[in-house]
Amino acid sequence: MQSINPQRLFIGCSLALVVTAMTLAIRAGILGQLNRELGLSDTQLGWINGMAFLGFPIATMAGGLLYNYLGAKRLMVMAFAGHLVGLVLTISADGFWLLLSSSFLIGFANGSVEAACNPMIADIYHKNKTTMLNRFHVWFPGGILIGALTSYFMTGLGLAWQLQIAVMILPTLVYGYLLLSQPLPASNHIETDTRTNLRGLLSPLYLFLVLCMTLTATTELGTQQWIERILGASGASPMLIMAMMTGLMALGRYFAGPLVHRFNPVGVLLGSSIAAVLGLYTLSIATGGMVYVGAIIFALGVTYYWPTMVGFVAEYTPQTGALGMSLLGGAGMFAVSLWNPVIGHWIDAARLQAEQQQLTGLAAELAAGQATLLHLAIFPALLVVAFGALSLVLRHRNKHAQLAPSQV
Repeated sequence: MQSINPQRLFIGCSLALVVTAMTLAIRAGILGQLNRELGLSDTQLGWINGMAFLGFPIATMAGGLLYNYLGAKRLMVMAFAGHLVGLVLTISADGFWLLLSSSFLIGFANGSVEAACNPMIADIYHKNKTTMLNRFHVWFPGGILIGALTSYFMTGLGLAWQLQIAVMILPTLVYGYLLLSQPLPASNHIETDTRTNLRGLLSPLYLFLVLCMTLTATTELGTQQWIERILGASGASPMLIMAMMTGLMALGRYFAGPLVHRFNPVGVLLGSSIAAVLGLYTLSIATGGMVYVGAIIFALGVTYYWPTMVGFVAEYTPQTGALGMSLLGGAGMFAVSLWNPVIGHWIDAARLQAEQQQLTGLAAELAAGQATLLHLAIFPALLVVAFGALSLVLRHRNKHAQLAPSQV
């Protein structure tokens, strides 16, 4: 029987996450082309984006519930098939409805990757969960960086948006080979009793984290998915901004270990939220070179959100097992799916208001983007309050502010 190769498994999972991230970055990069070539409004584009984010939580919730029975390999088969079929359908799409359905399928594949890989990595690296989950999630901003640069250069060369989608087929085939041609490990170091998992979901701490995850995910992904439409008239290149932001995020996540140990997860999340508010506010008033400054502050803010939230659940509510990690990610993506059409409506409404004030062309687009960024800043502002309150509660439970996971 073929032995399990942890390093190959980690590389395969990381490449699957690269594909997941590229689907988001390249979709963000082609929104303008879809608007011009297919005549889609920003509200319609919001629904297309929303389907990708809706497919994700459906997959993570189903995968989390069935992980103990299906195992990681079957979930990765679902991810591989969903990516391959979804990308081919997107390439052949000629209107709103096929883009809507293919985006849902790709989102379902993305969620299956998250449902399978997070518990596998938490199990394999059970002595260092948060650090290794941050290192795994390096490849989410890493994939967005790759996708953003791909979209930027291919758009600059005048290449069709269909070719940008087709680029993702190759890494999909490679991760499918790496993961599906070897056995994947059984769960030895995470809670696999589904009844225990379900009871753990009712803990006040877990429910609070789920609520916070809806805000952290919308802050990060809601902004990134609309960056081309929001910053297109700001005097800076949206795709270069996304590439710069995600490059910083990848570096930050790779070296997350010392920061998490120094400040603890709640301190990291609170500091992240403060930086995200400052970054979005700066972006909402900036033009030209200052846009890059605001983007750097924002990137520092959202760098640790997703992996630290998942790592917090793995360490502090271990009784929830794979189900807890999957449902947390699912709740975040479900929230983004709900907010995407709203963000699109914010852009349309702000543009209309700008035109009523006699602004036209790029001036109207700039005003619409800045107004939308100010709306988005509300999400991390709420998180500053939430994580500040959580920090006070945990300090009250432990006077030395060094709460061990077993104490929660």
